[in-house]
Amino acid sequence: MTAAPSDVYPPPGGWTTDDLDALPEDGQRRELLDGVLIMSPSPTAYHQIIAGRLMGALETGCPPTMCVTQAVEVRINRRRSFIPDVLVVTDDAAARFPAKFEPHEVMLAVEIVSKTSVSMDRITKPALYAQAGIPYYWRIEVEDGLTAHTYKIDPIDEVYYGLGEFTDIIDVTQPWAIKLPISRLTPKHLPPAR
Repeated sequence: MTAAPSDVYPPPGGWTTDDLDALPEDGQRRELLDGVLIMSPSPTAYHQIIAGRLMGALETGCPPTMCVTQAVEVRINRRRSFIPDVLVVTDDAAARFPAKFEPHEVMLAVEIVSKTSVSMDRITKPALYAQAGIPYYWRIEVEDGLTAHTYKIDPIDEVYYGLGEFTDIIDVTQPWAIKLPISRLTPKHLPPAR
């Protein structure tokens, strides 16, 4: 028997990754922010199209020391756990076929902003990914057409600084040389501007 959402109460002291492991495998997307359980609605079709196309495009030029995957949990610590939309991880980590990664195994985390993830994807996740030492972060915005914001970590200050904002071609040299037309990622039926 699986617990209904109304039957799931926070444990004393907040949720941990051990509590996540004890929950049923029911396809729900669960993340942790300082012991608070965050459940997101199912992604929209355009969100999934962008994620799938980005994953495929990144795989094309991905160096053999890295591997591209999608929506796999990154456990920052026992009380913080996030699921980036697309990730580039070390090939050694990917070879273990894990259900989750540690931050030092992640080279690039990508979030695709939706109406329910604006603050998380623009503020919270990049701050915590940088603090955890993930070298690169991309944020894909879909408001007024597709825009890719690319960032690299400043390891001393543990913050990201911008590498570029792209509306035509993503053109970066890190984590490897990538020239990716935005049109390759854009769904045929992108929702109208808000």
